[in-house]
Amino acid sequence: MKLCIIFPPLPFGWTPVAPPILEYLAALTRQADPSIEIQLISGSATPEAYKSVECDLAAISILTPTAVSGYNIADSLRARGIKVVFGGMHASAMPEEAKGHGDAVVIGEAESCWPQVLKDFRAGTLQSFYKGEQLELTGMPTPLYGMLKNNHQFRIVNTSRGCPFNCTFCSVKPFFGAKIRFRPIEDVVRDVAAIPEKMYEIGDENIWWSSETKRAIELFTALKGSPKKYMAFGSLGPVLAPEGSRMLNAARESGLLSVWVGWDAISEKSLKAYKANGKIGVDRERAVRTLKDHGIDVSLFYMLGSREDTFDDFKRAIEVADRLGVSMHPSLVVPYPGTVLSREYEPYIYPELGWEYYNGSYALFDHPDPMMTPELREEHFYISLLEQLSLPRVLRHMMKVPMAGFPYAHILSLMSQLPVRKGVKIAFEQWKANRESVRAKRQR
Repeated sequence: MKLCIIFPPLPFGWTPVAPPILEYLAALTRQADPSIEIQLISGSATPEAYKSVECDLAAISILTPTAVSGYNIADSLRARGIKVVFGGMHASAMPEEAKGHGDAVVIGEAESCWPQVLKDFRAGTLQSFYKGEQLELTGMPTPLYGMLKNNHQFRIVNTSRGCPFNCTFCSVKPFFGAKIRFRPIEDVVRDVAAIPEKMYEIGDENIWWSSETKRAIELFTALKGSPKKYMAFGSLGPVLAPEGSRMLNAARESGLLSVWVGWDAISEKSLKAYKANGKIGVDRERAVRTLKDHGIDVSLFYMLGSREDTFDDFKRAIEVADRLGVSMHPSLVVPYPGTVLSREYEPYIYPELGWEYYNGSYALFDHPDPMMTPELREEHFYISLLEQLSLPRVLRHMMKVPMAGFPYAHILSLMSQLPVRKGVKIAFEQWKANRESVRAKRQR
């Protein structure tokens, strides 16, 4: 039996981060049935590779921005007689839609049902839907790091799943649940040791939690002996907690160079509307400065163009970046299917804009201020983003990266911003070329 695992191309080109589902699902497959031949395809690196693939079963993992390209790939493979099973967040949120392009859909997490999918396929009894359970994270195999080629320079390690926060825009809680499930620390250390590169990424929703600072310190202490460096995602609340300084020192000593923080919104009004203020903490600017004081670089992710935002928020974003000495990575608001925000915004969403527009660079819903037209929101977004990713600003930020991380943190700063800069330029050109056709779709 031959299995091909496919991650469709991301909207704006290649990324140095290897899609984690590919090598991990390969490991789950090897664990379930070592006789299966496995091929991995990262669509961003090799977008045409699926056309020549020869396999019996294709597993395609889709996010909302990659759903349309994933469906197109599936339709092409099925026309050649290849069976297709879908998984991923979008397929879990929209299983009936995904089933229209595939033979089976895995809803939720794969560990509990993937062996049965493979067994049923071999027996010719593939079911339409498989419901994955939210299991404890023990016994998870190490991803087959290095199996995916094409110059992917960062592998992702996961240490937990789940999120207790109620941010309306987020898919993590609906998909992984409200309970934080941790992997055994020794398993995390084992996976880090298996990564062939010198730098990696911890891809958890949050590397530290306010209620679990002791666990975070234990993890960082266990990773301290590794020569490898990494970046991670973290909330600001725990940074100013009583154990915050000790936790940050342990994180820095474990090889943490940079943390991507959910700033989420420029204005406090929008932050409260998203119900995201619970994870931000009491003083988010002081928390950012505290991270930098501990030798950890900071990048802020946030969204623009919500129904509460104004054009002033677009302008203030640059001022925040300059004042705090951080890199900023904005997105236009995306009401992803399955989220609370999607339900809240449903009356205002432009129905003719398909999933291919859900990539963070299009205004997807009406705004109560008639001056905040979708085209102007998009234009202001690109003006702000291109200014923040201008080469002088990228280099200026690199010079502000804490010297405690030299040279790795400085290299990482460039490697995390330059591909984004390139992708933004591609997106901007696409936006200009498609502006009239998108306007026509909104007016239908």
